[in-house]
Amino acid sequence: MKTVAQIAKEIVAREGGFVNDPDDPGGATNHGVTIHTMRRLGLDLTGDGEVDAQDVRALSRAQAEAIFVRHYFERPGIGKLPEVLQSSVFDMYVNAGSNAVKILQRLLRRMGHDVAVDGAIGPQTIAAVTAAAQDAPDHIADAYAIARRNYYFHLADNRPASRKYARTRKGAKGGWIRRAEEFMANRYHLNTAEFNARVAAWG
Repeated sequence: MKTVAQIAKEIVAREGGFVNDPDDPGGATNHGVTIHTMRRLGLDLTGDGEVDAQDVRALSRAQAEAIFVRHYFERPGIGKLPEVLQSSVFDMYVNAGSNAVKILQRLLRRMGHDVAVDGAIGPQTIAAVTAAAQDAPDHIADAYAIARRNYYFHLADNRPASRKYARTRKGAKGGWIRRAEEFMANRYHLNTAEFNARVAAWG
């Protein structure tokens, strides 16, 4: 079993370094930590009295890993989920905040469990996901990863500026899609024809 620290290191490696993409609602980001998160946490690393892009640029990998463990794993209670889901939900929480939990809750509802879609990991969600994982641990992990991929596709369907994260300029799978597929069995990966058919409406 990977430790939380190991998972955090993998997430930081996956996220990459400093970027300030005007099409990204997260704004300036470094190692996956956004300027909004740093402002919320009051991380004035340059000591100039404000948290801006320079503070984001100054963030170290170790600091990012610590932020993820404390605020994106421990605080939302991801450690209470079945082990088979923790890496994927943790990774998605870094990428999409409480939407990571809402994706899981919507999946559980489709599986017949009566849970609220509120983005919080409470007793109801824990009981439902534990039952689902006991019945079919591989299925729940693959199903969640597929739901992640569908979430990314839905975002890109509705926000053309985000399509570059789902499809590269050359027409291949973008970072969002590859990221979701890292957490599912190979047989559920979209092949080139399937991917092209899914994004054909984007032009």
